[in-house]
Amino acid sequence: MFKRISVAVLALSSVLVPFVPLGAQQQLDPTINDKIRQEEEQHSQIMRTLHFLTDVYGPRVTGSPSLKAAGEWSIKTMSSWGFTNGHLEPWNFGHPGWVTDHFEVHVVSPVKSSLVVEPLAWTVGTKGTVTAKAFNLIVPQGPLVPMSPPPAEGGRGGRGPATPQHFQPTQAQLTSYLESIKSNVKGAIVLVGQTVFVPVNLDPTPGRRNEEDLKRQYDPDAPEGAGRGGRGDQPTPPEGTLTARQVTQQIDEFLVASGAAGRVNDAGRPHGQIVAFDNATYDITKAVPTVVMRNEDYGRIARILADGTPVELEMNIVNTWYPEGTTAYNTIAEIPGSDKKDEVVMLGGHLDSWHSATGATDNAIGCATMMEAARILKAIGVQPRRTIRVALWSGEEEGLLGSLAYVKEHFGSAETPTPEFAKLDAYLNIDSGTGRARGAGIFGPPEAAAVVRHALAPFQDLGVVGASATRSRNVGGTDSTSFNNAGLPGIGFSQDPIEYNSHTHHTNLDHYERVIEADVKASAISIAATLYQLAMRDEMVPRFTKETMPPPVAAR
Repeated sequence: MFKRISVAVLALSSVLVPFVPLGAQQQLDPTINDKIRQEEEQHSQIMRTLHFLTDVYGPRVTGSPSLKAAGEWSIKTMSSWGFTNGHLEPWNFGHPGWVTDHFEVHVVSPVKSSLVVEPLAWTVGTKGTVTAKAFNLIVPQGPLVPMSPPPAEGGRGGRGPATPQHFQPTQAQLTSYLESIKSNVKGAIVLVGQTVFVPVNLDPTPGRRNEEDLKRQYDPDAPEGAGRGGRGDQPTPPEGTLTARQVTQQIDEFLVASGAAGRVNDAGRPHGQIVAFDNATYDITKAVPTVVMRNEDYGRIARILADGTPVELEMNIVNTWYPEGTTAYNTIAEIPGSDKKDEVVMLGGHLDSWHSATGATDNAIGCATMMEAARILKAIGVQPRRTIRVALWSGEEEGLLGSLAYVKEHFGSAETPTPEFAKLDAYLNIDSGTGRARGAGIFGPPEAAAVVRHALAPFQDLGVVGASATRSRNVGGTDSTSFNNAGLPGIGFSQDPIEYNSHTHHTNLDHYERVIEADVKASAISIAATLYQLAMRDEMVPRFTKETMPPPVAAR
């Protein structure tokens, strides 16, 4: 799941109701849901698919050979299931591919220990092992963030007094500080920032979503956004303070200009978890070799330095760059339709991942689930009226780039449509880990949610609660919003969190072992049934009209 932007889901309608037909339809197989369940229970391929996408082809960084190989394997596999038109569809990523071949960081003085780190993607290598003094660059603090008022008495209680928070420094503060430490940085491996205090969590988030919260979210009579908490109003930084991105960029430039040997960031997460994103410039001349270190190791080194004791570190990073990675690929395969074959129902998820693990919950299992949903229909002999098209995206982690490029090329937008725009029925997406699907949101009027609700209604025993409609054309979070942004019916499935946000999302723990087989099989069943209904209906999913279409929002 894309890291930088979140999207508010505006729940307009509606909860599940008893399963009833929506008007006269061409006769459907009344036993279809039983057949779908039986096929998945007896002949599931979902964990085998997950194994290959993770153990064999993970990690799958955009532009890397492993991502392309994962797409090729997926095409071969879907072709063996009877799918057609399998191909890799290119789009312009514009940056070389990158793979880290070897990395290690050790403390060699005054103690000896290996350190747990992950390099940033697209970081530069060290050109051999570098041994250097450590220096802790502590960014000056800006003004205090105003504290929120304490909660009213009688609540559950909290975790003690909140730690005071600061805005970023002003330009004058940062410039003055960096100038004062210039001589300390030359030739050093620099730990950037104070150690992040990570408190023990005595009140972890439950792995399953609360049933009452779900019912409120999908209650057709609830106000928009019900069932989803918000962040409230965020305080506005004082004039003259820098943004976090500006501070990071200026520190990178300073470290390069001052001749630093490397940079170390604190992961700031518990239990050895590391999230390592990327050198956002993709330019090896604009940043020194950079790793993210687990909080426990970072804190140890910072405390020893604070004692006044010199620390010496050893760093080695070896990378391979792939110029051909500037062209990335989306993976496409189809089950051809019949009397409505020019109309298309799409489903998919993003195949790319970050590099710190094998990308199991984000999002190999989403791809495996969608491949499985389509496979089930093919295996039980369904001849869809509309063409079913599976799409496995690349570039999602860098900003939904692959799906945005595909939508622009094939569909345009509501304001500037291509001929294909009118022929896409809907796009189904899943991208929130291993948890079973609990409901779905669709971009469209309430009538669109009713269609999805109808398809999901027989699966309350699998935990499915409802469907909702949204008017938001904002882009972010996951690939269904690329379709929403264009004014097309993107359907995103919500899931139980399990360990997604707390442990696996983008972390070095995101491996095959973190997937719950029973949950992902349940998701494949309910999604296959939804796919069947959309592929077989007489009418396409209801859309906003030209008059009711929400105004466009810039994708980037």
